[in-house]
Amino acid sequence: MPCHNGQVTNDGRLVLAGAPIGQAGDVSPRLREVLESADVVAAEDTRRLRRLANELGVQITGRVVSYYDQNEAGRAQELIETLKEGRTVVVITDAGMPGVSDPGYRLTRLAVEEGVTVTALPGPSAVTTALAVSGLASDRFCFEGFLPRKPGERARRLSALAEEERTMVFFEAPHRLATSLAAMAEAFGSDREAAVCRELTKTYEEVRRGGLGELAEWAAAGVKGEITVVVSGHVAGDEEPDLDELVAEVDRRVAEGTQRKLAIADVAKGAGVPKRELYDLVHRRTTTP
Repeated sequence: MPCHNGQVTNDGRLVLAGAPIGQAGDVSPRLREVLESADVVAAEDTRRLRRLANELGVQITGRVVSYYDQNEAGRAQELIETLKEGRTVVVITDAGMPGVSDPGYRLTRLAVEEGVTVTALPGPSAVTTALAVSGLASDRFCFEGFLPRKPGERARRLSALAEEERTMVFFEAPHRLATSLAAMAEAFGSDREAAVCRELTKTYEEVRRGGLGELAEWAAAGVKGEITVVVSGHVAGDEEPDLDELVAEVDRRVAEGTQRKLAIADVAKGAGVPKRELYDLVHRRTTTP
């Protein structure tokens, strides 16, 4: 086992394979080759993998195993042993790159720790595709994945992002889209520019652009398909925060069960106002008859 950069390596090779996000024709010749030659193909959905292989005219000769959220931890240990035997393991998810809001991180981490060679086979990504078509600034951006489902946790996450200056990219389930957009409008302002990208590269692809409040109203009627949301970053020097709205936000969080002190701290941080100033304002309003 030769050394590389001071780490012991073996002949095993982990390949993180980017899968098409809508069109099978977007795959590279290298994906065809690696699917045909790999010793093991670990797929998030083995049935979807078989359909993709059929569309590509690829014959998978290696062993196919399932590798999804619920079995990722245990299966990663099994696949590490296969890699340490000097075999090639390919990880492919339903769409996009493994490890990006999809299974793959645990196995990659273990492989790095064991000195196994890790490489990626680039492919389509909903993150960069949505960013490119959004019409929003793309020179600096961050990927935030899925927002928390619980209202309080979601509000805290968004509050922490209120002053994020980079363009933000989120994934969201269609049945939670309207709620998430409304929460973003409350945290970032209803006029903050955004784009909802639906069914990217597919037959019914749609990109809806506008303010967060406007998009939340649109989504309330119901949206279907795979969703990626792109939101413009905070611009320093934006309008002064409405203190009445900040107090109302504190009250809302307290009503949901958040401790008043924590609610004030989170809201103040998100709005860019001194915590003491907001505390004094809340205290006066709650004690004034």
